[in-house]
Amino acid sequence: MSFLNWMAVLGSLLLILTLASTYLRWLPVTTSTLYLAFGLAIGPLGLEIWQVDFREIAGWLERLTEVAVLISLFIGGMKLRLRFRHPAWFGAYLLAGPVMLASILGVALVCHYGLQLNLGVSLLIGALLAPTDPVLASLVQVSHARDFDRVRYGLSGETGFNDGTAFPFVIFALLFIEHAESTNGWLLEWALQRLLWAVPAGLLIGFCLGRGVGRLAIYLRARHADAALSPNDFFGLALIALAYFFAETLGAWGFLAAFAAGVGLRHAEIDSSGRSAIPAENRVPAQVKEGAVAQSAPAQIDEQAATPHIAAGVLIGDILSFGHILERILEVLLVTLLGALLALHWDWRAVPLGLALFFVIRPLSVWLLVRVKGVNARQRLLIGWFGIRGIGSLYYLSYALNHGLAQGAMDDAIALTLSVVALSIVLHGLTTQPLLDRYERQQERSEKP
Repeated sequence: MSFLNWMAVLGSLLLILTLASTYLRWLPVTTSTLYLAFGLAIGPLGLEIWQVDFREIAGWLERLTEVAVLISLFIGGMKLRLRFRHPAWFGAYLLAGPVMLASILGVALVCHYGLQLNLGVSLLIGALLAPTDPVLASLVQVSHARDFDRVRYGLSGETGFNDGTAFPFVIFALLFIEHAESTNGWLLEWALQRLLWAVPAGLLIGFCLGRGVGRLAIYLRARHADAALSPNDFFGLALIALAYFFAETLGAWGFLAAFAAGVGLRHAEIDSSGRSAIPAENRVPAQVKEGAVAQSAPAQIDEQAATPHIAAGVLIGDILSFGHILERILEVLLVTLLGALLALHWDWRAVPLGLALFFVIRPLSVWLLVRVKGVNARQRLLIGWFGIRGIGSLYYLSYALNHGLAQGAMDDAIALTLSVVALSIVLHGLTTQPLLDRYERQQERSEKP
């Protein structure tokens, strides 16, 4: 499809969403479901504007999905304000570790014994579908830095961690397919470099960079009283780029570094706020915000901007606002693209696989493994259902295709991954809002004296 046609398609979609936003808000479906339907409409089943095979676009799609996930991980990390030893984090650790491993194993078993795929391809598909999505799961994640709900916090932490912790197992599956006859020579190297080094190193690099550079930026803005005038949007992008660069250069996982950089920047804000319970972005006076919009800073604004927590609040608020815009744009583009690709790659085998993952493997893993203080049975059921698959799986699929996946394994991997992700968007898109509304009403009733 030509660039001119792409402009027409995206312009039409964005215009429809803008003009119909009042009505769409009341629909019991997520906007991602609508983007998917629009993609189907422009694909071979509809207007036939898009008729390109996934293999032909895997090169640039890998980079586009990578950028989308990096931005979403960083923004998600910035919303997580609790200390790491807080019980709310423990649920995230369990979801991104044991639950993810159980999901990989469960999907691999269904593929191998149920769909009769060879073991290597089964493991790969399990790894491709392992990460829950930080881009499409915004409704079930924390909405702001004071949202400490155990369901939202656990799911937010999970998406931040497992988009990076799934990477070693994608590499493992690719190596297993390549060296199917023997594990000699690569298994130990994989465990040492890709798992034991790359995971903690990525987290440490990102957190130290985000916290250190964040404290420096807040200090300089407060000292020069220019918080309302500095290009804070670019600061967030700079942190993402540098965290990714340093992590990948040192053999660590860039996704984990981007997430940890967001968490580190949030901790820099906590330091500047004297560990106040109220996030700094919620303490910025209206006149400072207006000064930032008007790009002018009279004397009274200068004086307020010289306060560290005000400087931190303006910085964090600007980055979050800009990041949300980028997330929405990339979500529209990528989910529409998925819908357009679906007609060429739909595989009915994804229906039993997806149902097994969403209704059995994920819920059962959560129910058995997520046993932490403060998470009751009802919350475990919700966490078990909200394992939304999306852009992260598309990235890993593109990566696998661009890094030596054999042709025989390629067809099954593409068809099943795209189809299960689309199924997740539909099923979770239809159920997320009603389930969340019911959950929030129950929480409100339980909190009343």
